[in-house]
Amino acid sequence: MKYEEAVSRCWAEIDVDALLENYRTARGMLAPECELICVMKANAYGVGARQVAKLLRAEGAKTFAVACVSEAEEVLDEVPDADVLVLGLAGALEAERAIRRGILLTAFSENSAATIAAAAERAGKMARVHGKIETGLHRLGFDPADVNALTALAKHPLVRLEGVFTHLALRSHESDERQFAALDRACAALDAAGVRGYRKHACDSIGMVRYPERHMGAVRTGAWLYGVCPYRYEHPERCRPVVTLKARVAQLRTLPAGECVGYDDSHPLSHDARVATLSAGYVDGFPRFNGKGEVCIHGRRAPVLGLVCMDQMMVDVTGVPDAQEGDEAILLGGPITVDEYAATAAMNRNEALSRIGKRVPRVYLQSNAEPVIRMP
Repeated sequence: MKYEEAVSRCWAEIDVDALLENYRTARGMLAPECELICVMKANAYGVGARQVAKLLRAEGAKTFAVACVSEAEEVLDEVPDADVLVLGLAGALEAERAIRRGILLTAFSENSAATIAAAAERAGKMARVHGKIETGLHRLGFDPADVNALTALAKHPLVRLEGVFTHLALRSHESDERQFAALDRACAALDAAGVRGYRKHACDSIGMVRYPERHMGAVRTGAWLYGVCPYRYEHPERCRPVVTLKARVAQLRTLPAGECVGYDDSHPLSHDARVATLSAGYVDGFPRFNGKGEVCIHGRRAPVLGLVCMDQMMVDVTGVPDAQEGDEAILLGGPITVDEYAATAAMNRNEALSRIGKRVPRVYLQSNAEPVIRMP
């Protein structure tokens, strides 16, 4: 796909310089012996897992984390020498396939441990495993008071336990400390049973900046890489925005006061309005707003009119007199920060990025380089 084609309708611009700077800044927060695990789940939070993996591997990243085996395979297809950790469930056939490719799997229960052990035996190859401990998030993990199944798995002749981890609920400092303590107890039990030589990790992007003393053997960083700065972090300038979602103005028209726009019949125009139809809709990732939200055209705000459609949306450009058909509209990014965008849509900021649609070309822009165009 040529650049002119990629930017003809709706596209996402990825600031590669910002992405790489965010990686370097995160790397600089960690001790040299602490591993930075780059989280690539959900298509690298919508940024594009294949290209991001390639860029970060060239920058020195070695280990990546994803949600499922298919995501791990996607990363490995791009960077075959990477280590990729699957954080979630892998079925029997997936686990066997993953073991054959050297993908790291997460054991989090007696059943998952049995699945991994059986898959390793079928594959006749060493399974690389991280064990997850349930410490208070109440999602996945072994009970920290009973790690017998994980101990048995670690002692299986075809299993190598390379990591033990948990995930913080981040409800409060006190609850986080209880989770750290629970992880420590589980690891002490493993050590007492003769299971050693693994990396311990608990911190995500928020934990990375909030608990530098708890980085342990690794930190799993996702949102930070893609420009989502932890709330209340005292140096937000260190986490640079990465994503800008844009669409073209497809048509302009003037409508009289009292008219309703699109499928909505509950928000008639309060004034004669110049209306722009944008070539993006909720399938492209923009929330299905009804008469709320704004975009930016020529540096000015343009309110959303009516109900956002699947493929198109309308905005009021009465206050943007120089708006023309073919102009760029910024839906997310620049003056429309991810914080504002997510708050208006009552969604999580990571969700806001991850919802950018499959048909939206990702345009990777880097200083002194030609744009790179990739589809998800």
